[in-house]
Amino acid sequence: MHQVLSVGRSLSIQAHPDKELAEYLHKAQPSVYKDPNHKPEMALALTEFEALCGFISSEELDIVLDMVPEINEVVSNASVDQHDGEVKGRDLRSIFTKLISIDRDVIFKALSKLVNRLTRENETRQLTSKEELVLKLEKQYPNDVGVLASLLLNLVKLEPGDGLYIGANEPHAHLNGECIECMATSDNVVRAGLTPKYMDVKTLCSMLTYKQGLPEILKGVPINQYVRRYTPPFEEFEVDQCVVDQGGSVVFPALPGPSVFVVISGEGMMLTSTSEDGVSEGDALFAPAGTEVQVSSESEVRVYRAGVNNKVLLNP
Repeated sequence: MHQVLSVGRSLSIQAHPDKELAEYLHKAQPSVYKDPNHKPEMALALTEFEALCGFISSEELDIVLDMVPEINEVVSNASVDQHDGEVKGRDLRSIFTKLISIDRDVIFKALSKLVNRLTRENETRQLTSKEELVLKLEKQYPNDVGVLASLLLNLVKLEPGDGLYIGANEPHAHLNGECIECMATSDNVVRAGLTPKYMDVKTLCSMLTYKQGLPEILKGVPINQYVRRYTPPFEEFEVDQCVVDQGGSVVFPALPGPSVFVVISGEGMMLTSTSEDGVSEGDALFAPAGTEVQVSSESEVRVYRAGVNNKVLLNP
């Protein structure tokens, strides 16, 4: 799947199951998990783009627990827990599980305290980006546990041209901006907050990797003067960004797999051995396997091509 996504209102905090878990969930709850496939995805920023992705580092977690009394109060009973016979202090899995599982009235009280405190403090100091995000999210999703959970996730800010890939079992949420989104074909989503939709808390808490630290930002690799390639660390797809100057032309060599082209801006022509099509903003075209595609521009044209990961095609 390859689409343009414009985010005005923050989307839900969610994670996508890996292939094995997706098959299990589909058999167990086919009305909720409608297919047995996983859903790795990648977002390429068209504008400044903000997202939550992955859990904050251990050092940042300590700061949150020390500096945000409203969260510390809620999860205090989970600050020491036992896993695999080992007692761990300030264990992320315990903290997140406790937070995401608490009663709605507890969330209501904690959020009221947090919002009131930040509103007061905003009159005497500059709030951090995360604190400003809390106030924004609480207006969009009042009394939602995801507002508190956002403090445990990395706030990632992408510049146009930056890419962010999201693997299986990793929490994330798109907050605002426009991007090209590419993902495997699946509708399987396990939600964690910022949503009125169904949240499968038990599945969510058991499936996450709980990996901590900032995610990798992809900058792309130049293929030629017009094309930059973004290759995530999974086999389903890769994406080429193509910006052709007015009067310019570029050839996409024939590949063993199919491709989908989406025109973001400008006007031009797309030529194959069997067709010649004028294209402009909003057009999408499918290129079968083994098809060479030439893109030429009348005015500067920006095109994205999504196809099967080249590494897979070269190493069957």
